[in-house]
Amino acid sequence: VFLTVNDHDKPAAAELARRFHGMGFGIKATHGTASYLRERGVPCDAVHKVSVARPHGIDLIKNGGVQLLVNTPLGQRAQKDDESLRQAAISHRIAYTTTLSAATAACDAIEALAGRTPEVRSIQEWQAQL
Repeated sequence: VFLTVNDHDKPAAAELARRFHGMGFGIKATHGTASYLRERGVPCDAVHKVSVARPHGIDLIKNGGVQLLVNTPLGQRAQKDDESLRQAAISHRIAYTTTLSAATAACDAIEALAGRTPEVRSIQEWQAQL
């Protein structure tokens, strides 16, 4: 899970990262977010912002190192960097969220389905049970 969040969202992002880590996901974050997470006991790898240096978040996405992007942009510079991250996520078919509420919903769903085998049924089978 790759987190790049604004300062306002960092407290909630720390709890979210802790939950994802608890399910076995590796956590990656931009340097500021990574420092914040580590200070709160969440292990994570730091990644450069797109406009700062390489390798950066887009490289991470292109190389298959991301399964979910949690991106909450704030400000003009962040908007440009984060737009390119989201475009890379779309191009590489990676799920992304731009709000922590959506990221939390994704985490809730993953937790609910963890360890379960999905059950596939046809529409007719579902309808027969009504």
